[in-house]
Amino acid sequence: MNYLTHQLLNAEEINFIKEKLGQEIEGWEDGKNTAGSHASKVKNNLQLNRKSDISKELSLLIKKKILDDNLIKSFTLPKHIHGIMFTKSLKGMSYGRHIDNAYMSSGRADLSFTIFLSEKKQYEGGELLIENMTSESKFKLNRGEIIIYPSTNLHSVKSVLNGERIVCVGWIESYVKSIEEREYLFDLDAGARSLLAKHGRSDELDLIFKSYSNLLRVMGD
Repeated sequence: MNYLTHQLLNAEEINFIKEKLGQEIEGWEDGKNTAGSHASKVKNNLQLNRKSDISKELSLLIKKKILDDNLIKSFTLPKHIHGIMFTKSLKGMSYGRHIDNAYMSSGRADLSFTIFLSEKKQYEGGELLIENMTSESKFKLNRGEIIIYPSTNLHSVKSVLNGERIVCVGWIESYVKSIEEREYLFDLDAGARSLLAKHGRSDELDLIFKSYSNLLRVMGD
């Protein structure tokens, strides 16, 4: 599994975030301001100024939600969550095919994430497209759901045909750089936790958890 979709926010949290974003009138700016030299040529959206009080407040909320989620922590092994911003795409706006910078001023990008904040029925188009070696996957998730995927993948956002697409995006620097090694550790952790839930603690499970921890020490940085 090289990507994860998961319900991160509940209805109350989504409504709180949307209400806060609705209070921001002058803080929305051209998305090209934070894009790299290549991405800026294909980026057409609005983003909330990261230095605004509302952006800072909501970014802390998102970071806490991610760090409190055991499934996401197991999948990403987060060392640093950074670059969080809130973006808005109106009719005709899109983000063309691009790849995220490996190193940003805020940290290394091993994993990218998008949290969908708008109800799917509130806009047409605006799908997130993620490419791999042989295929392309399309995502338009329910509000409050997050998708996390390797920053090494080319991706894009299709043009919004009607309505308003609001999302939160950001990046994760993982303790483990390798996509494959993170997948091995995620599978091992998931399997061990499932066995623990079904059968309880055992000497054999202690050995599995020991191996997981020691592999993390070897693979991590």
